[in-house]
Amino acid sequence: MSDILHLIWSDWLALFLHFLSLSLLAVGGAITTAPDMHRFLVEQQGWLSDSQFNASIAIAQAAPGPNVLFVALMGWHVGLNAGGMWPAVVGVTVSMLGIMLPSSTLTYLASRWSHANRELRAVRAFKQGMAPIVIALLIATGWILASAHGDPARDWPLWLTTLVSALIVWRTRLHLLWLLAAGGLLGWFGIL
Repeated sequence: MSDILHLIWSDWLALFLHFLSLSLLAVGGAITTAPDMHRFLVEQQGWLSDSQFNASIAIAQAAPGPNVLFVALMGWHVGLNAGGMWPAVVGVTVSMLGIMLPSSTLTYLASRWSHANRELRAVRAFKQGMAPIVIALLIATGWILASAHGDPARDWPLWLTTLVSALIVWRTRLHLLWLLAAGGLLGWFGIL
């Protein structure tokens, strides 16, 4: 983004509150809320570009450590776009506190309760019912990231590779690192 954003305290509060609300919707991890993060940060507020948004997710997924680091990178980019190092630190802090506080608290309390009541039929049904929701949210995230790449008709090799990879993951026990290595090699040789 070429021009510097001028964020005021109400903007930082809006960022915090948005991540706070997404935190409680992050069933299956923060990555499942990426479509709404894109809507808010890129489309609605204009605080990030598409490339910054996608780079934040790609870097965090490639780096060792927890998936949620992409939220810190988004906060970092918002802060950098707002004027430099200190706003970037504020962006990381605000976004990470927003995404971590509610879900961590709720997870702690719910896991204690569900462990104490693990034999209840409702608890077992809830756990089984959440699986399709998590899968649907992950597919939505993949769709957002893939559609920002370009024209599906022109990029059919990428879509085909995605489909083949998904089928391999679904039907075999092949480790994901092998698929990542294969994708990296195909990209390195310019096939994808």
